[in-house]
Amino acid sequence: MKHVNVALFVVHKGCPHMCSFCNQRSISGSQKDITPDDVHSAVQIAVDSLSESQAAGGEIAFFGGSFTMVEREYMLSLLEAAYGYVEKGIFKGIRISTRPDGIDGEICGILKKYGVTAVELGAQSLDDRVLMLNERGHTAEQVETACRILKEYGFEVGLQMMTGLYGSEDSDSLETAEKIIDLAPATVRIYPTVVLKGTRLYELMKSGEFTPKGVDETVDLCARLIEMFENAGIKVIRVGLHSGGGVEDGYAGGAYHPALRELCEGRLYYNRASLLLENYESGRYILGVNPKEISKMTGQKKENLIRLREKGFECTVKGIEGLSKYEVEIHKG
Repeated sequence: MKHVNVALFVVHKGCPHMCSFCNQRSISGSQKDITPDDVHSAVQIAVDSLSESQAAGGEIAFFGGSFTMVEREYMLSLLEAAYGYVEKGIFKGIRISTRPDGIDGEICGILKKYGVTAVELGAQSLDDRVLMLNERGHTAEQVETACRILKEYGFEVGLQMMTGLYGSEDSDSLETAEKIIDLAPATVRIYPTVVLKGTRLYELMKSGEFTPKGVDETVDLCARLIEMFENAGIKVIRVGLHSGGGVEDGYAGGAYHPALRELCEGRLYYNRASLLLENYESGRYILGVNPKEISKMTGQKKENLIRLREKGFECTVKGIEGLSKYEVEIHKG
């Protein structure tokens, strides 16, 4: 059954810090604060577009900014507007995103009362040096504490991490992923750093002090991260900023691509096939994958097959029912 998720952006409200990478107005494309009326309008549009049974089970999601740190009356007004649809069973719950230092017992009690079921934390890194350099204003320990409190209250926990931040290397991103796995969230979002105009990173890039990582090297890293999380049973629900909404207008550098996840998953498939083919002599082979994954194994513009051909393997891709996501079988062609 198809479910509806209604995403609303709370633009840079309540956040006590201006992080090095942050320009929420470019990310969300919004120039005004949302209101309870906006919540009702967005939900109604979603509900009207599908049948009642199709809408049931979705979430109303408040993203952007730091939801639990906005002015309390404003936060409650948005929660009250959304909770009415949860009470009626139209949506299964409410999802919010916030900062790790915006979570405590009192806040969790309020969120529980208003039907919040999932909380995502903008951890970004679990390396205190990287957090400090990028002016996050919280520590890795605060991320761990917030995760523990949220789980005690029964929330589904999601963590968001960034790669390629100022002062960050692949090694600390991999270590952050390992620490996230230890925290065992239900979901993860991976956001490679995108330099937006009007941010400190933009100034650092212009001065030459910071060189953002490009798409290709980011794809290599994120392919490894996706594999780590999936192997640990943690669902990766997003890779890269969503396209549209003003990101392209504010873009100044870094790893932005409208199909970044597809590129990363394609690289993951290439890596797996390449590793398996090390046990074979050059020749013709069939790469078996789940039928839904054929395009990823093939790669954009058949990139994966071209790279394998350059290594002496003439490959075609075949869908095989029963194979799991990211599983690759080698058959003689």
